[in-house]
Amino acid sequence: MEGRTVTAEWQGRSIEAADPAPIAHASFVLSTPTIRRTEQAAAAVQRVDDRASGALEVTGRLLLRAEGLASSAIEGLRASAADVALAEAAGPDADGGNTAAWVADNLAVVTDALAARGAITTQRVLAWHERLMRHARDIDDSHVGAWRDGIGWVGGPNPLLAAHVGALPGAISSLMIDLVAFCARDDVDPVTQAAVAHAQFETIHPFADGNGRIGRIMIGVILTGRLDVVYPPPVSLEFARDVGGYQSGLTLYRHGNVDAWVAWFADAVVKAAERTIAVLEQVLRLEATWAEATSGLRADSAARRLLPLLPGHPVLSAETVRELLGVSGPAARAALDALADAGVVHEIERIARGAGRPRRWWVADDLLALVGR
Repeated sequence: MEGRTVTAEWQGRSIEAADPAPIAHASFVLSTPTIRRTEQAAAAVQRVDDRASGALEVTGRLLLRAEGLASSAIEGLRASAADVALAEAAGPDADGGNTAAWVADNLAVVTDALAARGAITTQRVLAWHERLMRHARDIDDSHVGAWRDGIGWVGGPNPLLAAHVGALPGAISSLMIDLVAFCARDDVDPVTQAAVAHAQFETIHPFADGNGRIGRIMIGVILTGRLDVVYPPPVSLEFARDVGGYQSGLTLYRHGNVDAWVAWFADAVVKAAERTIAVLEQVLRLEATWAEATSGLRADSAARRLLPLLPGHPVLSAETVRELLGVSGPAARAALDALADAGVVHEIERIARGAGRPRRWWVADDLLALVGR
């Protein structure tokens, strides 16, 4: 599978744009070590799902938050875990011009994409993009939820100096149809399929912005669907830890070295699975610390009942607690005060934008520290 380009014109000068070969029916010959690594990666993902059982269910959203934070950070969108969780909890009250709101949108798309299951289609990919880019300021409205209609590139101030120039606009639709057909295959092992689908998507570079984040969402959808697991490992964390290796791997793929890219990708999946186990163990230890810190409270108290829900709701308002536990407003506030007194959460100051919105928020700092501040 050789890397291909096509000559095009940009502002009166010639450029070389990607012209990726179709992959819907392609065969990929991998080396024996790479095949073994993909098998190990698939087994590692399934082992996490088997080992975690109920613990993964309550920690899954924390892991998705780690994935969303890392995927956004790769694109230069950085915000604290607490601010992102607050933007997510605030919902319509979140400040749309804030980077945290953009990252929260990434988390929302990841969550919805994984919950929906089913085949990847062009319609789903476009819908992901529309949701992802709703707070973006540097993209024209006509490019939100739509394939780009101009030259797209990665790295550098213009396509003449870019690290990569995506496929020409006229080829995007057919290339994406070909890509989703590849994603529907069941004769390619899941890890190789996720690796190739992601690299092909990034090579096409079909959107004016947000390509990396959408492409990494595809990884999670493929791995969870093909391996029949609830949550994918946070692969973006490994990409973010070795951005150079990630970008080099994509370049190798574009030049026809599929084996090297798949091997690197499989290694990242294994490391992400190992990281998932480590986070699960940290959460269990943290929950034990919380239990000890609140041992003086009644076992059936609202504060104690709230503890196992914190991994999925690390930022809370009294209104959120009231809805989660079905208690009164005063009881919800008392529960939060009790957890604050025990050092489980602490109150943060935020100004509400809408009338009637909760102005007091509490955050489980130690929990969010597990995915990065």
